[in-house]
Amino acid sequence: MQINLAKSAALAACLLGASLLAGCGEKAEEVREIVPVAIHDSDECHVCGMIIEEFPGPKGQAVEKRGAVRKFCSSAEMFGWWLQPENRLATAKMFVHDMARSDWQAPDDEHLIDASTAYYVVAPNLQGAMGVPLASFAEQAAAEQFAQMQGGQVLRIDDITAELLQQGAAMGHGHAPMSQQADSQAGDAGHDAHAHH
Repeated sequence: MQINLAKSAALAACLLGASLLAGCGEKAEEVREIVPVAIHDSDECHVCGMIIEEFPGPKGQAVEKRGAVRKFCSSAEMFGWWLQPENRLATAKMFVHDMARSDWQAPDDEHLIDASTAYYVVAPNLQGAMGVPLASFAEQAAAEQFAQMQGGQVLRIDDITAELLQQGAAMGHGHAPMSQQADSQAGDAGHDAHAHH
């Protein structure tokens, strides 16, 4: 019986050693933190191809574990892309601007936040890029305050649907760079001034 016990112990030691050696040849999967990246002046929207920085309002981006980045001219455009079944990448993390800490005309990339935990408010009275302007916030209180000013409600990521995003088309929102929006607003103001005379 002592011989069988000794053989069993030797066999166990061999199996343990073999499993350790097998692990030596394998590369450990690199643990990579997924973080947002800066949006540059020449970056184009992944969906429409327009220059992202030409538009006001929060932008979006989807960053994959392997480093691939898709940038969008608006958070609404990013969600329109994400809602497509083929784009629900488990390895991608989405980011949007925290508009409580950013200027609407030029959101600050230092304040990109996790889109899955953000609070959203539809902002139809503000100019944006494609789709309904969708303001994003890190804190619920900031989103609630903005919603009161805009006459809207606070949404979470699960509340964002294709139907919600299509509201922008019905409201007349679309791609108009900031320079064209300024010209249009100046023209509207001039038209209003003539109408009152």
